[in-house]
Parts: sequence; C-alpha cells; structure tokens
Amino acid sequence: MSDNDSNLPQGRDPTEQEKAKIANILEMLKQQNISVGSSSAVVPANAADKKHAFWDTQPMLSMNDNVQELANQKMHEPLIPNKEVSELRQTPYNMPKGFVWTDIDITDLDEKHQVYDLLNRNYVEDDDCMFRFDYSHEFLQWALTPPGFKKSFHLGVRSEKTQKLVAFISAVPATVRAYDNSFPSVEINFLCVHKKLRSKRLAPVLIKEITRRANHAGVFQAVYTAGVVLPGPVSTCRYWHRTLNPKKLVDVGFTRIPHRMTMARMCKLYKLPVETSTPGLTVMTEDHVEEACQLLKVHLNNFKLAIDFSKEDFAHWFLPRKGVISSHVVLNTDGKVTDLISYYHLHSSIIGNPKHSHLNAAYSFYNVANTVDLEDLMRDALILAKAEGMDVFNALEQMTNLDYFNALKFGGGDGNLQYYLYNWCCPTMDSKDVGVVLL
Repeated sequence: MSDNDSNLPQGRDPTEQEKAKIANILEMLKQQNISVGSSSAVVPANAADKKHAFWDTQPMLSMNDNVQELANQKMHEPLIPNKEVSELRQTPYNMPKGFVWTDIDITDLDEKHQVYDLLNRNYVEDDDCMFRFDYSHEFLQWALTPPGFKKSFHLGVRSEKTQKLVAFISAVPATVRAYDNSFPSVEINFLCVHKKLRSKRLAPVLIKEITRRANHAGVFQAVYTAGVVLPGPVSTCRYWHRTLNPKKLVDVGFTRIPHRMTMARMCKLYKLPVETSTPGLTVMTEDHVEEACQLLKVHLNNFKLAIDFSKEDFAHWFLPRKGVISSHVVLNTDGKVTDLISYYHLHSSIIGNPKHSHLNAAYSFYNVANTVDLEDLMRDALILAKAEGMDVFNALEQMTNLDYFNALKFGGGDGNLQYYLYNWCCPTMDSKDVGVVLL
C-alpha cells in the first residue's frame, strides 16, 4: 500500500459486546504498564490526542491505550472474532446521492486507463505539491492481479450522471505472518477520491464497502501503510534516498546542492561504477523462481512482520517486467541461486517544471545477501537501477537496510511510513523487524 493510504475498517461497526471485549483487553494491558507505539516510530507529540471520527470507531489499538510491548502476553488474536457470512451486512453500503458503485476490470484497457487517469490527476502528492505518483498501466496490471485476485476487490465509484470514475480502492490477497501467527489477509492500496469530491466523504464509505466484500470472502484482517499517523500503528519506517542523477534532482527541486559543494563535486560524490562486481549476477528467469522463493522465505523468517509468499505469488511479484519490476539473482558455480536483488519502478509526475516531466525512481523491494556482502550487493542494485535510467533509489529503514545506507551514501528523508494491521492485536515492533514491502 502506498504511503498515503488509509485504514481498513470492518464491514460493519463493532457490537457493544465486542467493544467491551476490546476495552477489557486494553484495560488489562494498562494495568501491566504496557504502552502503545513502536520504539522506532517518529510520531508527533500530539498524535495520541488527535481525534479520528471514523477510525476511532474501528477495532484498532489506540495510541491512548498505551500498548507498546505485548511480546510476553498471549494477545496475538483478532480484536473482533471472524463472523459467519449470515452475520455480515448483506447489501452494499449506500453511496451519497449521485454516485454509484462499479467493479473495475483492470484487465480491460479502457477501464485500466480510467484508473490510471484518476490516480495520475488525484493521487499522492508531496507536501509542496511538486511531485505526484504516476503509476503506469503496466504497474497497475502487476499490482492488482496477483494469484487469487478478485474483480470485486477493485472497487470504484462513478458519477451516476456522467459515468466518470471519481473514486477507487483496491484489495489483493496475501498471507501475512505477525510474529508466530499467519493468517489470510488483504493488502489495501490505491485509495483515491477526486480532488473536487473530497468534501463528500466518499473515502470512509469506500473503505467500509471493500472491507464488507473482504469479509464475505472470509478475510477479516488487512495490512496497509499510511504516511499519516492513524490509530494503532504496528511500526514506523523512515524513507531513505540515494541520489543517482544529481543534476536532475537539483533541477526539479527533489534535493539541493549541499553547502560548500559544487555540482561537479556533487556528481563526483554520487558517481557509481559502470559495471556490477558480483560474480554470477544475472537477470532472474522462471528457472530461478523455486530456489529464489525458498531463499526469500528463509530470509523473511528473521523478521516479525512478513508476507508468506507461495511459489505462484513469488513468480508474479518478482519475475522481471520492463519498467515495473527488476529482479536479479546470484548463481554459484553449480548454477544454484544464492542471493537476490529486486526493486520496482514507481515514477512521479513533476508538477510545473518546464524542463522535466517525470522523476524516475527505483524502490527497494526484497533483497537477500547470503553469500556476498550486503553492501556490495546493494551497490550493484544501484548500478543496475542507474543503467535503467533511474534518477533516485529509495528504500525504507526496515529489515537489514540500515546496514548499508551510510556506506552507500543514502540520505534520510522527511517521510515516514506507518505500518498497520487491521483487527489484529499484536506487539508493536522496531522498523528493523518489519519484513513487508507494500507498493
């Protein structure tokens, strides 16, 4: 999920009995002097006091409930138990007058373009309104069609009068492991409402309806991220950036020339070798999928929050797609997969710049350094990304990423990404314990 997406509420409000259960859990935790929030989280001082008219009604642990370390408690369970289909709301939520629900067929070129156009004009922008995510058609196809995807989970809203797509939200299936517990889940992404309709409060209805549909499919948990602090973050991960094209990044205002440095010196500082250095490094193919998948599964066992990839899932998410996902493996002398590099391509439109229209960014996906040094492996990732025309390489402060940031001249960014688990009670964790990368 992208860094501005929002919470996934249940497809109905909790009953009084369920509210009482949540209150009892939280009261017990308070009595044991357990506090909320990751020790690594960068949270505004008044975040716990902020009221969320919608989110505060949902089964999420609130920061006011002072829940930080549940590791010694047997609290790894849903806050609200799963329900039988007969107990769920059977009809879609009502839309405001003038708007109607629509299922989007993301495999249809015209409907895919409608989603692209909505996101391109109305989705995530930086605080200064200089950059806006520009998900390509190919990226959307990749992001929304993993094994087991459902058309009904690609949920749109149209103007009843014009039939124009004015809002969208998506969910894709995933098996999530939080500490020692694995459960079916959905990843929520691409929550977007047309700028002119934000006063209509379509977003809460969109979220409630996608959750109702997930519940009817037997899924009652979700994983998602947000750039804003909402109730119940599991962890917070900071963005780090590695300059690949200094001149362009300065031209578009993404970065600036440091004090007492010239552009020539800046280019020299960030210069990379032309060729990679890891023996046996090659583009991943279908022949490598089984071994690479097993390599990643073993690696992810080191982290407290992770996705459990099946072989089919891995093939979808990691097999290279030009301009979407780049994956390389290291082969030993016997031809066995020993290491993995992957990053996805997510570009941004540059707003109002006469010289450049797009910022080309690579985002670190999953990397496994098993037989080579992680710093050397990631240097090769930077070289590969630059060769593909990337201007900047972005990575989150999670897993083992912090081990190479300084040596490879990454700089800490202004943005933080909060990770959330919906309707699941578990301990918070440091960013280094997070082994999930959402698009």
